Amino acid sequence: MKITVTGASGGLGTALLSACARLHPEWGCSGFSRGNADLMLPLDAISAIVAQEPDVIIHCAAMTAVDKCETEAALAQAVNVEGSRAVATAAETVGARLVYISTDYVFDGKSGPYPVGAAPSPLNVYGKTKLEGERITLEAKDSLVVRTSWLYGKTGKSFPATVLRLCQTQKEIRMVADQKSSPTYSEDLAVAILRLVEKNAAGIFHVSNSGSASWYEFAKAVMELKGIKGVKLSPISSDELRAAAKRPADSRLDCGLYSNLIGVPMRDWRDALAEYLESCPPEKR
Repeated sequence: MKITVTGASGGLGTALLSACARLHPEWGCSGFSRGNADLMLPLDAISAIVAQEPDVIIHCAAMTAVDKCETEAALAQAVNVEGSRAVATAAETVGARLVYISTDYVFDGKSGPYPVGAAPSPLNVYGKTKLEGERITLEAKDSLVVRTSWLYGKTGKSFPATVLRLCQTQKEIRMVADQKSSPTYSEDLAVAILRLVEKNAAGIFHVSNSGSASWYEFAKAVMELKGIKGVKLSPISSDELRAAAKRPADSRLDCGLYSNLIGVPMRDWRDALAEYLESCPPEKR
């Protein structure tokens, strides 16, 4: 089986390439990043993907900066919607199964945890464009949508890495305490996606590490696990943050469908975080 990963230089894309090589060396797994399959140039992206003749396309590439999506909505539409349409066209052209990575932000956060059948109601441009990408994907036969939450990893943007960096330079850091979801380690998500591919899963699945936290609790866990002292962590409200985009208050995902299919739930987010932090250098002040 040949697998092509879009967004291959990002955190999840990198984890997927690594996991595929480790768990399925018999599969041919390759990746595209913006440099060789730019979603802003749909025809070029389609040609590049089709040339690989993949059996499965895992579409990770996206504009994920939530506030930037709000202030640059046209760009978010181009990347997350029209770019996803191009990938879907490439999948149809070569007869490949399409796997699309989506987000808990397709929900409004009023009644989490959300089962896969819950009606989406995104609060921001990022969630709206990702939902449109879902709908494009689900038009394809045997396609798979994997929604996840609060993703971090060894490469790309990482909330724990941001917390550690702030602790190097500030005596006090402030984190939002009235939003909660499930922090998810990209290494764990990558393995889960491959398990779904193995099972020929189709439709929508929710996949995140078990348990939940606020951003404040997430940051607190990072600091405790790294033994950071002398930095004050203060909780704030979403209103105090005054971000450009609204975020859901409770976007936890019900991952029961995934657990039932695979036979085991995802591990607790704290255990995954501890493993991630073991690879980080010690904190210095």
